[in-house]
Amino acid sequence: MTKGQTVVMKILLRFLLSIQLKHSKFVQQVNGFTLIELLIGLLLAFLVITPLLGFMINILSTDQKEQAKANSEQEIQSAIDYIGRDLQQAVYIYDGTALTTNSNTTAASSGIQNQIPPVKKAGFCDSSSTTVTCKPVLVFWKRKFISSVITPSSTTTSKDDTFVYSLVAYYLIKDISTSTSTTWSKAARIARFEISDGVLATSGSPNCNTTDYPNDSYIDTSHCPDPGFQRFNLNLPGAVGINQQMNSWKTASSVYTQTPFVLVDFIDQTSIATNPTCPTGTLSSGSFMGFYACVDVANTTAQVFLRGNALARLQNNNFDYSSNNQTYFPTASVRVQGRGYLFTR
Repeated sequence: MTKGQTVVMKILLRFLLSIQLKHSKFVQQVNGFTLIELLIGLLLAFLVITPLLGFMINILSTDQKEQAKANSEQEIQSAIDYIGRDLQQAVYIYDGTALTTNSNTTAASSGIQNQIPPVKKAGFCDSSSTTVTCKPVLVFWKRKFISSVITPSSTTTSKDDTFVYSLVAYYLIKDISTSTSTTWSKAARIARFEISDGVLATSGSPNCNTTDYPNDSYIDTSHCPDPGFQRFNLNLPGAVGINQQMNSWKTASSVYTQTPFVLVDFIDQTSIATNPTCPTGTLSSGSFMGFYACVDVANTTAQVFLRGNALARLQNNNFDYSSNNQTYFPTASVRVQGRGYLFTR
């Protein structure tokens, strides 16, 4: 190749290279980012979005926890208010000794443990159950208000109110196996049981077809006594004082047909390590810290303590109480003196 040819070749190569460079710049401007630019953009997006995503997850988790706490606090307060209103009409409250002692022919050493559920079965509250434990914590007699039931005379259509006596029991319930219930939580719950007398008529023939009171006449068939209900006897031979008389109460022969209804779920199921101290009265409790009462029998007074478990709403295990998670266990208490009275003929 001559010197002239070499010069021409160099000029041609330079021309071709200049065209290629111009074309490359044009393609880059038209077709978008290069691979390196895309990788850099993705890295920057990852560095920005990841902390924001973690922040949002933390906000949602905190909101869920606070909602669980708020729900538990509201339900515990509603439950304690309900129990407090119920207790206001109490005429006699049983202490823990009466609830853990069976009926005895000796009035001084008698109790009602085998006269009420779970020893005497009522629905799921059964001492022979292998799935549920049912422990009475608060049991009392009360005056139950019945509205617009008695007709004063045959010349009027208006009806008067009256009251009957009823036996009320609050239970602390816990599933024995955490897999047995699909309805309730794995924590404990509180249920209420009640049996009531019927509204007696001043005259008439027996109309309730009851084996417990076959000779009694009632105002109508919708106001008959509940099966198993037995009126207490304040003139019981051998029983000295109201305590012995009420502790000697026995249920009627009929089986209970009433079933305890659950008042509130998500009650603390943490086992009692040391018995709580009562300011006044004596302790009545189950096996768990979620529900117990201090009963002053002489003054017809009870102080009730509840503790919820919001942690059980968030996880399926490891939700026992500890000092580190106590904010998830809202508490409530009420002290009530029964304002009802015993009416004797």
